Amino acid sequence: MPSYDSVKVAVRNLGLVVNTKKSNLQPTQQIRFIGTLLDSTTRMVQLLEDRFRALRTSLLHILHHPYSTARDIQTILSHMASTTAVTPYARLRMRLLQAWFIKVFDPLRDSPYTRLSLPVDVRHSLQCPFKSSLLFLQREKNVGSRCVISMNASTTSIHDPKNPSHVKTFTFDLAYWSHSGFLKDPDGKLISAGPNSKYSGQKEVFRDLGLGVLHSAWQGYNATLLAYGQTGSGKSYSMIGYGSNRGIIPVVCEELFKTIQNQEKNKQYQVTFSMLEIYNEQVTDLLSKIKKRGGLKVREDQQQGFYVDGLKRVPCDSYAQIERLMEQGTKIRTTASTSMNATSSRSHMLITIQFKQILLREDITKQSIINLVDLAGSERQKSSGSEGDRLKEGSRVNLSLTTLGNVISALAEAAMGKKVLHVPYRDSVLTKLLQSALGGNSRTIMIAAISPADICYEETLSTLRYAERTKKIKNKAVINTGPTAKLINELKAENCNLFSRLSDLGNSGRNVEDETKELRCLLAENELRIQAIQATWEYRLEEARKEWEQQYAAVTQERWMMETFPYIVNINEDPQLSGVLKYFVQKGSSDVGQSPSNAIILRGLGILDKHATFSNADGKVTITPQDKCKVIVNGVPIVVKTKLQHLDRIILGSNNAYLYIGPPTDRTREDLSRYDYDFVQSELAAAEGFSVDTLSSANRKDGKPDPSVLAVFHDYLKLMPLVAEANQMSVELKKDLEMELKVKNLASSDSRGYDLQKEVIVKVSNKVTNQVWIWSKPKFINRKFLMEELYQYFLDGEDVQVDKESDPFWDPVEVIHLGSAHIWLQSLAYCMKLEEQTELLNSEGMEEAIILINIIPCSPNGRIFGEDDMIIDPLELLGKRIDFQIHILQCLGIKWIKEVAHRGIQIGYKIYDLSCSLYTKPTWRNVNPKIDEVIRFSAMKTSHDFLNYLQKNALIIDLWGLQEGCEELDSDQELMEVTGEGTIIIDNPKAEALNYTGLERENKTPELYQKLQKLEQETELLRDINRGLREENVLLKDKLKACEAEVQQSKTLKSPTKAQATKVTPAASKDSRLVCYSRVSCDAEFAKALKAFYQNMNVIRGQYLKIMHYRAPEEDNIQLLRLFAEKQSDMLKDFGEQLESSINKLKNDVALIVKKKRERLGYSKP
Repeated sequence: MPSYDSVKVAVRNLGLVVNTKKSNLQPTQQIRFIGTLLDSTTRMVQLLEDRFRALRTSLLHILHHPYSTARDIQTILSHMASTTAVTPYARLRMRLLQAWFIKVFDPLRDSPYTRLSLPVDVRHSLQCPFKSSLLFLQREKNVGSRCVISMNASTTSIHDPKNPSHVKTFTFDLAYWSHSGFLKDPDGKLISAGPNSKYSGQKEVFRDLGLGVLHSAWQGYNATLLAYGQTGSGKSYSMIGYGSNRGIIPVVCEELFKTIQNQEKNKQYQVTFSMLEIYNEQVTDLLSKIKKRGGLKVREDQQQGFYVDGLKRVPCDSYAQIERLMEQGTKIRTTASTSMNATSSRSHMLITIQFKQILLREDITKQSIINLVDLAGSERQKSSGSEGDRLKEGSRVNLSLTTLGNVISALAEAAMGKKVLHVPYRDSVLTKLLQSALGGNSRTIMIAAISPADICYEETLSTLRYAERTKKIKNKAVINTGPTAKLINELKAENCNLFSRLSDLGNSGRNVEDETKELRCLLAENELRIQAIQATWEYRLEEARKEWEQQYAAVTQERWMMETFPYIVNINEDPQLSGVLKYFVQKGSSDVGQSPSNAIILRGLGILDKHATFSNADGKVTITPQDKCKVIVNGVPIVVKTKLQHLDRIILGSNNAYLYIGPPTDRTREDLSRYDYDFVQSELAAAEGFSVDTLSSANRKDGKPDPSVLAVFHDYLKLMPLVAEANQMSVELKKDLEMELKVKNLASSDSRGYDLQKEVIVKVSNKVTNQVWIWSKPKFINRKFLMEELYQYFLDGEDVQVDKESDPFWDPVEVIHLGSAHIWLQSLAYCMKLEEQTELLNSEGMEEAIILINIIPCSPNGRIFGEDDMIIDPLELLGKRIDFQIHILQCLGIKWIKEVAHRGIQIGYKIYDLSCSLYTKPTWRNVNPKIDEVIRFSAMKTSHDFLNYLQKNALIIDLWGLQEGCEELDSDQELMEVTGEGTIIIDNPKAEALNYTGLERENKTPELYQKLQKLEQETELLRDINRGLREENVLLKDKLKACEAEVQQSKTLKSPTKAQATKVTPAASKDSRLVCYSRVSCDAEFAKALKAFYQNMNVIRGQYLKIMHYRAPEEDNIQLLRLFAEKQSDMLKDFGEQLESSINKLKNDVALIVKKKRERLGYSKP
């Protein structure tokens, strides 16, 4: 036999050279060393039979399999050594090889490190395959998302959408591309589009991952498969599947039973199935129809570890039984999510399969626990949590995922050699149940699902980093020997001992009747115990069969009723839970509600004991809501009996959506999948007058709405049902709050007139105190989870009285932004006084108040400029000092105070590069308060940027609403520089320059605004003409001086023609002065024409903004719409007339000035 220390053999199958040293040979290298030694030996043996070749092939297959163990290789070697077809010499070598193998490997046969690696060597780590999302979601399609993910072999790269050259690359065991490159076959399965396609379907994922789970189970190892990723990235699709594209869980279960059926008869197999859900740290048994208040308890046992007390574990002997159990679990999960008002994307689903192998000949029992986990959506705290909320850590809904991240981080640090004092397994229910899967006795795989859309960049990058930490975790898996086999073996051994004693007593011939009787009793008792242990499984299996038969009969009955009666089927936010619940409308009347006496029993927010009544008569089905019960059909609330049509959408209570399936005679082959949750919410929004058109006044060049507007629209749809549920909880808990969805900046624009970024907010009002709050989307979502917790206590009959600081329905009183007005500063660039009376408009474009404000240029000592101080060209101010004052006189007709008399207001604004906003003193309980506040500003050395700001920007005046108990707004005067006269310095080179270039928008500028820009260009042209005229004026003044000099010289001349000269020279001098003075007159007239034009343009700009913010009434009233159309038509007509009038007047004035100039120049010629 070759020396162990000097073996160096070429390994043909692996394609590399292996050097082995006894001192540092790792377990995996030892296994491969056996393979290489086997190849070396088999090359000496030339006459091997088919049996030997087959066994060798099996060994090489095991050597290359990622989950092979030493026991597998020993079994193959044992067969090879005993094969009769091998020559004696080869057989001897095989026996020596086997003996050496047992000596070296037997102590390590259960080592966790004997698993061979996948394409990426992570032998000591959790396996981390990566999977891209199947397709863009409809929301991602609508907003024009781009793909930012690329995959190459096992590497995954992500491109920053804001900086495409910035790429981050991650390496994992496997990477699956399922975003593109696929086709749908006739059975509905998604398959690769061709040999060049990178697409990986469900079949490839199961081949690489599912088979590994099964192989581990057959070897007796615990196996865990986790699916992690954000909502909509494809976790549930990978685990459960959809339609004919089955996921890993159903295929693993089916393949397990297929393999069992092909096994030998002298083996027994026991499979039990359990299914649970974790939501808000409560455990729900999805196979039990009895719901325990507060959920099932997680307890700890020294031998078993953490387990769920009272969890139903169902014995199964076929895949059909498991398939039915999964359907039952999904149905219970859907019912629970409706009644508990839970969100499926925030819950974890855990399927556990206990697989036991009893080998009767060898008296060996292997037991494996397979955990298949579909984790909740991994949205980051910033996106869907409680950013900026005082109750940020209040909700338990994210606790399990947060703790899971902490556990993974701690285990990853420990794997890297860092000292970790504590791994927080006990901090959440999920991590307790997964303790063995994370750093314990299990072979674990985690699928990280990602979305390739650019709008999900931050979430995807977070998932990639999360998975990178996870793959560092080291587990210690061992083969599990079941306690049942051990107990039976002990009982059999004890029986053998008892038989031996009986035999000895019989041979001795002594009278041992009493002792014999006692021994026989012990023997009988042990036999009964053995039979009881062996019969327990058969009994449990028989009971499960009976229950399965009952469920099968119920399914058969349901299918018959579907073909006979009309019915309603649930529509859920989670596609996996839609179409699960069916309620049949039989002949006659069927009451709907929470009462057990109803024909159709429904649970959920806003559903009363007797909520509505279905009537099925003469082939027609109607629905009649009860008093004050909310029923919506096709987006429209109903209060009287309404006839239903096939595929009508029905909402009962706050947000319980159903699709009505009519009688069989009314049904068509129309695809029902289009009537999903988004369809119902869009229909409801459209009925309320909310659509994409109401969000955007302009489209892009391609004719499609702006992507940011579509994103806001989908956010609005997503929050609609949540707001309805929160309002219902407020009613039932008597919190007196009413929540209403609003769109921030719906009709607001920035200082240059461009639309501001829109976002969805929630307006919260207290119906008793009239207090108002504005919650951002993340804050509302966090509060909604907290409200659910409180509401669940209410349903459980517990005390729901909490202090204010812990109450999700309460917040401290705050200042509310009511609206804003734009004061255009163009007149200030010409040192012209501006007196404005303009509307303060809210975010929806409705008038909140009227403000009177003056912006007046002045001298450094405070003298007000008049018309004589006006300048023609703003460039004259370049590098000079500009002083002006902003005088806020009064605010009129404040609706905020009209609604509630004890409220107050403040007015604020921020000009140019000022570091903070300035606020007026608060005024209370006055609808028309006089403010009369004046603030002076100075630009010490006027810059180009400031002049550009004055000509193209507006001063935004904000109106703030004060409530009793809120903090008043205050200006931070310490951050402002002031002059010796006490004026505030702006356009300060030391201050940060105003950056308004980022306000440019991709959307097309409105046509009317383009006209204004064109007028500004024409004005620039007129300024250039004016500069030329002024230069000409200087030349004429020089000529005038020359003429005067000649006149003066002619007076001193003495000649015979003096008298004649005296008569002519005054006439010539008079003509010259006439020409020069006419030139000065032309300049003055031109300046007056420009001044009039600028004033008219300010008025026209205000009209333009008024038209932009003028919105159609929300009510579906034809008369109101007609009045709106007429008024808008009049406003557009007036705008057009004033615009044309201003342009024509300017042209006429300029033409008249030019004509006069030419006439005077012609008159002055000799």
